[in-house]
Amino acid sequence: MTIRAAKTLLTPEEYLLKEREAEFKSEFRDGQIIAMPGASRHHCLISGNIFVELHIQLKDGHCEVYMNDMRVKIPTRGIYTYPDVVVVCDEPLFEDDHFDNLLNPTVIVEVLSPSTEDYDRNEKFSSYQTIESLQEYILVAQDDVHVEQHVRKNGKWDLTIFSSLNDLLQLGSIACQLAIKAIYEKVKL
Repeated sequence: MTIRAAKTLLTPEEYLLKEREAEFKSEFRDGQIIAMPGASRHHCLISGNIFVELHIQLKDGHCEVYMNDMRVKIPTRGIYTYPDVVVVCDEPLFEDDHFDNLLNPTVIVEVLSPSTEDYDRNEKFSSYQTIESLQEYILVAQDDVHVEQHVRKNGKWDLTIFSSLNDLLQLGSIACQLAIKAIYEKVKL
């Protein structure tokens, strides 16, 4: 007979205390800390390319763009995540005076990794959909030219897929555009 110890679940407050002191990033869901794996070269290039393109287009406006260290809280699910790129328009709202848990993202970008792709496409996207401010969710493959744009329209999410380097992704919610070629700059596929 095998005896297993019961898992100790953490409260969000316990997670934040640990996370703010941690050497490495972890997400939080269902009372558990989920370690974030390191990113591949392609993942880093793609995230950086998207951040730079959006930063340039948004630098004189009212939106802010953050790259992979801005935690997003999904209040309805009690989940804390680290999107690869996140844009917030209007006044950023935070959970507390640490200003490290964004509550009102407008656009979220996730670069897909083999270990997280299923979660990013399904459970994470389902959770993100509960954030009222979120208008666009972008998924970017790192081993193939494949970008998925999910746009909230009248309470539903429309999907557009881009698979050519000549395509142009229009981000209507933030009045920006991303050339697919720019997203994959220096990425050898």
